[in-house]
Amino acid sequence: MSVCNYYISILTFLLALLFGINNVLSKPEEYKTYIVHLDHSQKPSSFLTHETWHQTILKSLSKPVHGKEMLLYSYYHVMNGFSARLTPAQVSKLKKSPAHIAIHEEKIGKLFTTHSPQFMGLRHSSGLWNASSYGEGVIIGMIDSGVWPESESFNEKGMPPIPTRWKGKCQNSTTNPFPCNRKLIGAQVFIKGIQAADESDSPDDSPRDFLGHGTHTSSTAAGNHVPGASQFGYANGVARGIAPGAHVAMYKVSSGGFIAESDVLAAMDQAIADGVDIMSLSLGFDHVPYFQDVIATASLSAIEKEIFVVCSAGNDGAPNTTFNSAPWITTVGAGTLDRSFIATVTLGNDLTLEGQSKFPDRVLVVDTLLYYGKGDFEKSCSDGALNVSEVFGKVVMCDNNGSSTIFEQVRELARVEALAGILIADETLYNIDELEIPSLILPSSSGSLIRKYAIEAADDASVKIMRFVLTSFGTKPAPQVAFFSSRGPDPVNPNILKPDIIAPGVEVLAAIPPIVSVEQFGNYDLGSDYAFLSGTSMSAPHVAGVAALLKAVHPEWSPAAIRSALMTTAYTVDNNGTTLTNQFTSLSGTPLDYGAGHINPNKAMDPGLIYDIDWQGYVDFLCGLGYNDTEMKAILRQSKWSCSQEGTDINYPSFVAMFSADSPNVKNFTRVLTNVGDDQSVYQLITETSQGMTIKVEPTTLTFTSKYQKQKFAASVQMNGKAPPVAYGYVKWIDQNNHIVASPVVVLNS
Repeated sequence: MSVCNYYISILTFLLALLFGINNVLSKPEEYKTYIVHLDHSQKPSSFLTHETWHQTILKSLSKPVHGKEMLLYSYYHVMNGFSARLTPAQVSKLKKSPAHIAIHEEKIGKLFTTHSPQFMGLRHSSGLWNASSYGEGVIIGMIDSGVWPESESFNEKGMPPIPTRWKGKCQNSTTNPFPCNRKLIGAQVFIKGIQAADESDSPDDSPRDFLGHGTHTSSTAAGNHVPGASQFGYANGVARGIAPGAHVAMYKVSSGGFIAESDVLAAMDQAIADGVDIMSLSLGFDHVPYFQDVIATASLSAIEKEIFVVCSAGNDGAPNTTFNSAPWITTVGAGTLDRSFIATVTLGNDLTLEGQSKFPDRVLVVDTLLYYGKGDFEKSCSDGALNVSEVFGKVVMCDNNGSSTIFEQVRELARVEALAGILIADETLYNIDELEIPSLILPSSSGSLIRKYAIEAADDASVKIMRFVLTSFGTKPAPQVAFFSSRGPDPVNPNILKPDIIAPGVEVLAAIPPIVSVEQFGNYDLGSDYAFLSGTSMSAPHVAGVAALLKAVHPEWSPAAIRSALMTTAYTVDNNGTTLTNQFTSLSGTPLDYGAGHINPNKAMDPGLIYDIDWQGYVDFLCGLGYNDTEMKAILRQSKWSCSQEGTDINYPSFVAMFSADSPNVKNFTRVLTNVGDDQSVYQLITETSQGMTIKVEPTTLTFTSKYQKQKFAASVQMNGKAPPVAYGYVKWIDQNNHIVASPVVVLNS
């Protein structure tokens, strides 16, 4: 190699090396959001506030890149610590601080997206509504996507003054005024975390709801009375929340369907500081242990302040999918209502049939020819199967051929310009409001009657009239467990039965922003002031509303007492007189599907006995999980605590006995009942069991001589022989006044 070439190669190497170094230097570490738990006892006395201490800690790590603000929120009530935008190097440095307890990268979660008060037995003249003055004086804090303040559901007519203990505020945007009143008493925004994660599409920093989710849940929980509410005429009547006399405060944490842990923590922290009585969350994050679960951690802090926390169980539908399942949270699954939306058809032979429909217009189809194809059954109404010349302007019946869905069939009917469709399906269908032309869905039994008539009448077959936008009540069976409602065993801790209860969550009518598209009609988006939504997002605010009513009647009750009253008075039999069933399969469910049962508000007002749990009860439960000191500090926000028992038995209103091949075949429990009924009460035991299990309880009689007196009992659950994977029964205490205090007992065999 020549000297010249040698120096050229050296120069090339040095340039490449320099280029590589520059590349490394030009790519700073990525900033992510972290939740940081600190030992607050380490705060120097020179700092007047935790926030100034947190800012000083962050400044010591390094200067923010590009002028970004590292600190998102400081937390005071839900945990000791903060959330901030940090690099991995800064995280490593922070972990060396003597104040550091725990740190984790923020996770992104999601939202769990008028007749229901009557369905739950609430009446104006008697019962819980009357006794609670509709929840007057109670404040419900909604952690959700915001609220539409101009909705009639949030008018202040008839509302009492705002409680003097209220410390919240109404946050106004510079570009979007936001009015509060005696009904909607507060609204604040917490979306820094989701904005930092680039998952927000909010047009401004207003508490205003641009999704519809928060407006719907808030009006379900505590909306005021609004006559004439409906979705395009369906379910027309007076819309009202479960606790129409209660106040609402909104804490906006979502603007695009996603949520960030830092925002939810900040919202719950503020709600505690503001003085809410009830906290309702229709959202969730992935399953993690309690000490890493921000909702569980924040809820435990709320419970310590006597705030009742209710959460959605989730919409995953399958076993082992329940969310928000800490035993201090009331976890709610979804059930159906006894209401259906229908249309009718009267044929040329005067036979009238009724079927499913949510076509959004009160159209009339009168004296029209009925077409039933004479071609291949397998291709009935499938793509391209019909001719315009044969079906234009007619009512067309489509067979349930299995090769195309009803939505595909309707698209074919629209293509050939049929006037209306008669479709066949034996199951309850959803999203049928998206069908493009007037359509009626009938079961196959009704379809066979139309088919017989159409064949016999041939070219003279006709439809006298089709009528739409009709609502029917008394549908059976109801309630059923919604197909989407998440079911147990709980994936985090199967020893706690979740969900706790179910409440209406299918096609619930409630307020919605008028700018949100409810459905599409042709090429147009349709809006409405009230709309149907389904999900455990809808069931949780029902329970929040009932909890507000109970809080108004029994202000001395703890959150655990309220949950106990809801669970022990729930019912498990539908309006057919059979055990609650699965919505799609119609098979009988178990407490893994519906928990203690369907909420029964009027009964909950007078439960007779309650299973109460104090703060130490929850501490003992956490001690039994085997958490180390760091994990206990993270969830308790305390540096010292005491464990007064072994194991994870907790005074819960339900029982789960888990058995495996190498475990003992007996599980023992201890429970304490508190008398909240008559001073003089005697309760007798009744047990119910299914194949493969035995329940023994001592004593079998509980005698109370004063209100708030406590009595203890011991229960043992034994697995017998070849028990099935899931068996269940009940422990019931019944007194002379017919109080029935029922607790489900579930046996899981693996």
